[in-house]
Order: sequence, then structure tokens, then C-alpha cells
Amino acid sequence: MITGEQVIKFFEACKNGRCLNQLHSLTIKTGFKLDTFFAAKLIDLYSRFTPVETTRKLFDETPRRTVYIWNSILKCYCRDKQYKETLSLFSHLFLSEKPDLYTISIALKACAALKALNHGKIVHGFVRKSAQINRDLFVGSALIELYSKCGEIDDALCVFEEIPEPDTVLWTTMISGYEQNGEPIQALEFFARMVIAKGVLIDSITLISVVSACAQMFDLKAGRSIHGYMIRMGFESGLSLLNALLNLYGKTGSIHAAANMFEKMPERDVISWGSMMACYAHNGCAREALDLFDEMVARGIDPNAVILISALQACEATCNLQGGKQIHKLAIKKGLDLDILISTALIDMYMNCCSPDEAIEVFNEMPERDAVCFSAILHGCVENGRAGKSIGIFCEMLANGFQPDAFDVVKILTACSELGVFQQTSCVHGFTIKGGLADNSFLGASLVESYAKCGSLDGAIAVFRQIIDRDVVIWSSMLAAYGFHGKGQEALQLFNQMIKHSAVRPNEVSFLSILSACSHAGLVKQGIKIFNMMVKDYGLTPNSKHYGILVDLLGRIGELEKAMGFIGQIQEPVEANIWGALLNSCRIYQNMEIGEIAAQKVFDLNPCHAGHYILLSNMYADEKRWDNAAEVRKFVREKQLKKFSGESVIEIRDEVCSFIANDRSHQDSKQILELLCILEGKMREEYNVFNMDIMLHEFS
Repeated sequence: MITGEQVIKFFEACKNGRCLNQLHSLTIKTGFKLDTFFAAKLIDLYSRFTPVETTRKLFDETPRRTVYIWNSILKCYCRDKQYKETLSLFSHLFLSEKPDLYTISIALKACAALKALNHGKIVHGFVRKSAQINRDLFVGSALIELYSKCGEIDDALCVFEEIPEPDTVLWTTMISGYEQNGEPIQALEFFARMVIAKGVLIDSITLISVVSACAQMFDLKAGRSIHGYMIRMGFESGLSLLNALLNLYGKTGSIHAAANMFEKMPERDVISWGSMMACYAHNGCAREALDLFDEMVARGIDPNAVILISALQACEATCNLQGGKQIHKLAIKKGLDLDILISTALIDMYMNCCSPDEAIEVFNEMPERDAVCFSAILHGCVENGRAGKSIGIFCEMLANGFQPDAFDVVKILTACSELGVFQQTSCVHGFTIKGGLADNSFLGASLVESYAKCGSLDGAIAVFRQIIDRDVVIWSSMLAAYGFHGKGQEALQLFNQMIKHSAVRPNEVSFLSILSACSHAGLVKQGIKIFNMMVKDYGLTPNSKHYGILVDLLGRIGELEKAMGFIGQIQEPVEANIWGALLNSCRIYQNMEIGEIAAQKVFDLNPCHAGHYILLSNMYADEKRWDNAAEVRKFVREKQLKKFSGESVIEIRDEVCSFIANDRSHQDSKQILELLCILEGKMREEYNVFNMDIMLHEFS
């Protein structure tokens, strides 16, 4: 005869599904299956070794269900993360049994996971009616977790304050709640209270939350203090705690501290490798991040999505296209390439490596998209000379219901400026007004610039006048707008208005704009005066662009010797654009001696710019030095250097089309050329008729 004690031992020894089947048969044969205690034990074992559906079937077949049996099935569903079914069963429980402490804890955990605040408050109301449950620490901890996860941290604090003697779990849950709700200062203050509380022990789980709070605040000093406390109290060996410290040192830029800790770690998991890689990638050590990634792969450690993103960011920072492609292949192999975060990182990497076609291909293959990936592809297209494509992306972004932010709108206005499309600029302007972005100063400045570059100076002026609170960015943009249109005198008047009648102090960009305006309008003396004002009156240090414009101004009046001497006085390295400006002036004034010096300098600094070689060749031709001219042209052909072609842009029914001379890339190029031939024939006929009329008139 098998006794109950023997069956209990069988239950304790059961370690797999096969053993469970034998045990189930035994309980049926011996009649113990009808005992509610053994029924609860059996359901608990089924929940461990069989699918939840099998466990539910056994539960449904159980005739007498005590609260312990209900707890077993509730725990089974909660463990399987079927939280809605957990709460549904919890509701049915009330029809037959009164829930106990364990039941309430499971229900509250399900509410927290679903962020079902209203349902959780109903459970909390039941808790308040039971004095025994209301004092339970496990229930208190579950309530604090519920309110914290639902963002109701004040309600969590009220629950905490109602418990007379909170234990370590309650203190830790409260600290974690503050940290997870973006209130790290309160988390540290609560930890300070915990340290001085009587009878409360601090464990490693508490310290993980505290270290995470320090990382949120980027507070290295507080983090080091916690690390020191850990060492003194013997907490340093826990892997999760060490990973939290790695994250802290990485976020605060303490690369050496993180690297030392990583090297000394007795064991590492994928989170450890990922934290160290992120530390390198986000703190200017991209090559070290990639080396670590290679080491990790060589050791056979399976990278997760977070690690792949860090590796892609490192490739982006170092413009390592080949490395990025290898990581892309690895992501495809692991089935992670369509993950929205990895796809966005791939787009950023390809765009930064000047491979927009690959980035667009990744974007097109994404099954789901968010505002971040739209921003990444939009910004990348603008920065990689795909301004027309970026406008299409912007329209698609709006069509998908995503709201562009101010940075996105600034980028799309940059694209409109590059294409010179007035209609698109006007539409974006309307969008900024409708979207409540009109007060953004950078947007205002971009609108002024875009209208000016699209040929509408009046539009730029109208935007400028509508802005009441004008900062230095707005003033600088308007000065540049006048410069684009050769309105040097108007730019000077505006500059005087800025320095005399506003509180805005001009900066380096303001002076660059007014100097450029003077250069475009040929106001040489005024430009030199402005440059001296910048250096002497405002104490600003000129950069290469300022120097380039000044050299251009001196070159315009033929002061080539003075310009050459001025370049010699520049303290910082002289950039190619300065020598290029001098070379252009030498062509105008036919100064071959200085021109050859400037040409050699610009060739050393920018050997791939075909335009400078052609300029020198033309200078030789003007001097009838045919051999030298031919030699330069031959060099350009041998090196296969190409001069950038001028591009024209037109808008047709809200579609932007760009083309260059002899362009055949358009899908309708054949029809376009046929129409051009017809138009050319008509023009010739009109021209011949016009000439005949003149000849007849003169003859008569």
C-alpha cells in the first residue's frame, strides 16, 4: 500500500515529462488524484513540463478546485506571459473561492505586465478590505510594481508609506520604480534612506537599480561611490551588477575604467560584450569597438540586436563600408535584418559611407517603419546629393501618418534650396505654419535661405519680417539671402540695422554672410572694412571661409600681391578654397607667376578637382603656352578627372526632375528629344521669317 508520504517524495523526485506521466497514472490508481493537495501538486508539475493547454485541460477535469489549485493554474498562465487569460481566470475564481495572498500577488503581476491600471486598482480595493492581505509584504511589493510600471509613482509611494516595516524587496521595488520612471535623483535619495533604515539589508538587486540611476544622470562621481561601497561590502562579483557598472562607465565616457573592469570580469555574457562595445562606439573609439566585435565573433559568442547596432554605429563612425556590409550579411543570416532598429542603423551606416543606393534598398525592404527610420533616410538622401529623392521620402512620411520634427523640416528645406524648387518650399512653409513650428528660429532661418535660393527674395523678406523675436541665426540668413541675389547695398543696410538697432551681436556666420554679400556685389572696400571690424571690434577669429572671401575681394581689384602676402600671414593651415580664389583672380588679371604658385598649392590640397586644372590650362592658352596647356589637359585625361556638370531642375505636377547637358537618363528622354527637335525646327522657321521681314523692310 502506497502512502501519501511516499507519493509526496515521488512528486519531489519528478524531473521530466515521462516521469510526470507515470506519476499521474499512479495518483489515478491510488485515488490520490481526488485529493486537492495532490491535484494542486500535479497541476504545478504539468505547468513545468507540458504546454499550458495540457495543464489547462487537467485543471478543467479537476472536480474540486481549492484556492491552491487556482493558484497553480494562475501561476502557469502568468509564467507563460498569458496575462489576459490570467486575469480572466482570476475573475472566475471569485465565483467559488476567496483569493489568498499568493493569488493577489499573481493578479497584480499580470496587471503590471499589461499596465492595466484600472483593473489593478480594483484588486487594490479588495486588498484594502482584508486586513491580513493589506499588511502582506509580497502584496505590497506587487502593488508598488503595478503603480510604478503604470507611471503612477506617487501612488506607489503611498503604498510604501502605509507598510509599517518595509523589507529589502519593498525598498528595492520603490528605488527601481523611481529609476524606471526617469526620476534618478529620487531613486538615489530613497537609497540614502534605505541605507540608514534599521534592519534592512542591501542586496545586489538594489545596487543594480542604484547604479542604473547614476547612469541615467551621467553622474560618474556618485557611480564611483556606489562602486566603492560594493567593493567594501563584497558585492562586486555578481554578473548583472558588473554589467550595470559597465553601462555606467560607458555612458559617462570612462573608457579606461570600463575596459579594466571588462578585462577583470570572471565571466561575461552577451550583455557584457554589448556594454563594452557600446562604450567604445559612443565615445570615439569606433575601431576598438569593431576589434571587440571581431574578437567576440571569433570566440563563438552569438551577437544580439543591440551588439549588431553598436557594431554598425562603429562602422558608420569610421566609414568602414566593407565592415558594415559584413555585419549586414550576419544580420540577414540571423534573421535580424528586418528588425526596425537594425534596419535604421544600416541606413545610417550606408548613408555615412556614401552608399545611398544600399540605404534606400534597406528602407524599401522594411516591413514596418517608424518616424526615426524615415528621418534617417531623409537626412541621408539630402547629405548624399539625393535631394529629389528626399522630397519623395518626406511626402511618403506624411502619407504614413508620421509627424516630421523641426530637424526633418530643416533638412527638407535644405533639399528644396539645393533643387531651387519654389513650389515645394512654399508647401513646406505652409506645413510649418499648420504644424505649429513657425516659431522655431532654425526653421525660420531655413525658410529664408530656401526662398532666397529658389529665386524668391520677396518670399525671404516676408518670412524675415514676420519673425518678431529674431536671433543671430535669422539675421545671418537674411544677410546671406541678399548676398545670393547680389543685393550688397541692402545687405549692408540690414547689417547696420542689426548692430545698431537690435540686441543681437553678430557672430562668425553673420560676418561670413555679409562678406559673401559684398563679394557677390563687388563691394570690395566695404568688404575689407567689414573684415577688419570683425577682427578688431568684435574680437572674432576668422576661419578659412572668411579668409577665402577676403582673398577673393582683394583679387577682384587686382591686389594679387597683397592677397598673396595676406595668405602668408594666416596662422592656421590654408585650405584649397583660398588658393582657388586666388587662382581665379590670377586668370582674370593674367598674372601667370602668382597663378602657377596658387595652382600648385591647390593641386597639392585637392588633387581630384578637375576645374582647377582646366583653369590653369586656359591661363596657359591665354599666354600662348600651348605645350603647357596640352600637358595639363593630358594629365586630366590620364587621371580621368571630371568636372562637375551643372544641373538644372524643374517642377512638373509636384514632381521634381533634374537633368544635365546631353542627359539621356530620363525614362521619357526619347519623346523629350523628339519634342526638342520639333521646337528647334519651329524656332528656325520663326527666325527665318523674322529675318526675311527685316530684309524686305530695309529693301523697301
